Amino acid sequence: MIVRHLGRVEYESTWHRMQDFTATRSADTGDEIWLLEHPPVFTQGQSGKAEHLLRDVGIPVVKIDRGGQVTYHGPGQLVAYLLIDLRRREIKVRELVHRMEQALIDLLADYGISAQRLEGAPGVYVAGAKIAALGLRVKNGCTFHGLCLNVDMDLSPYQAINPCGYAGMTVTQMKNLAQQPVTMDDMQVIGDKLVAHLAEQLETKLETENG
Repeated sequence: MIVRHLGRVEYESTWHRMQDFTATRSADTGDEIWLLEHPPVFTQGQSGKAEHLLRDVGIPVVKIDRGGQVTYHGPGQLVAYLLIDLRRREIKVRELVHRMEQALIDLLADYGISAQRLEGAPGVYVAGAKIAALGLRVKNGCTFHGLCLNVDMDLSPYQAINPCGYAGMTVTQMKNLAQQPVTMDDMQVIGDKLVAHLAEQLETKLETENG
């Protein structure tokens, strides 16, 4: 599995790149994980409802093709997009979600943060506050989109939405919870740890490339 470090990139161009990768891949195309950050953007999933956008705060809203409702991406949030052939790996979507959640839980444990799943609400939570969100699209047995983990970011844009469609849901981040200092400067280290945990969950080896 190839890991690509893309840096801070615009949402829409990256989304279309994922679509193109998935549409043109063959049975021989290797799986990839893309690690990146986005400038501030709200993304609204296929079933997204307008009422979950509570007010306009000047951040663009992009309607996209993943599952789920509305979420926020911004600097200081680690995003991992998983471009995986589920048929080749013999993994069901629900099982992949479970493994992604477990990788996040294990990563957070490395930083002394006790995180859990929440019944009926995909993602990872700390004392009921959401720290990581998941959203996938499957096309021809292959996934794109993925997960985002709040590391060291401005959380105020979340006040303009019902995160993932849940009114009143609080959000949190690693910076506020870790037993050791965590800042934006740690994003690459945290990303490397995350993909190591993902590789363990997917029982695969990693190869890193830039771009």
